[in-house]
Amino acid sequence: MALHFTSERRLDDGVLEREFTLGEIPGILWTPASAPVPLILLGHPPLGLHKMYPRLVARARRAAADGFAAATIELPGSGDRPRWAAAEQARADLRRAMEAGEPVSDEIIDALVLPLVDKAVPEWQAALDALLLLPEIGGPVGYSGGVISIGVRLAVVEPLIVAAGLFAGSFVPRAMFEEARQVTIPLHVLLQWDDEGNHRQASLDLFDAFGSKEKSLHANMGGHAGVPQFAGDAAAQFFTRHLK
Repeated sequence: MALHFTSERRLDDGVLEREFTLGEIPGILWTPASAPVPLILLGHPPLGLHKMYPRLVARARRAAADGFAAATIELPGSGDRPRWAAAEQARADLRRAMEAGEPVSDEIIDALVLPLVDKAVPEWQAALDALLLLPEIGGPVGYSGGVISIGVRLAVVEPLIVAAGLFAGSFVPRAMFEEARQVTIPLHVLLQWDDEGNHRQASLDLFDAFGSKEKSLHANMGGHAGVPQFAGDAAAQFFTRHLK
């Protein structure tokens, strides 16, 4: 798939922001003035790039200040991409269970996450291949944030990714624990202790399962959206250590 830029603008801190399409997949690339630079792939939840934009651009500007390019793509079934009936049904089942105060079943978690991982990961890999053809992008590559199961799969199957910062803020299917044991790259895992949409013990068990020799867990008090500023600083230092 060829990457086509559809718009560009220079942000006030000198970062170049360009929207692109990769086949039917929309994405955004942010690059600092210096080039070529390492690349950080910015993962995000399936809420749509438009809704996630303020948080994504803040993360991209921090990456640029540290000397990295950053890029993201729209997830399958999100934003302006075609609706995906199975995913919508899984989200509806999840909402119903949570509103009823019922435990979220393995069946719901599997239906919600596994098809998304299967569709999204090859798209991330295609985007990475296309981005690395650009003269302003060098190596190495990191992956940051997003649905943690997507990050786990990418860490296993994509050899170009040399370090990952993962956010333990999403449901994890049991099958992903086996994949986690195959992860060997350095990991920086962020956990919000009181995350309302997350099973804390499952997050701790997943961290335990990771096969990486270098892995660190950063747990902070507070809910899903209460990540403290210094947690972002620690993640930035992690990528500087491994991508520079």
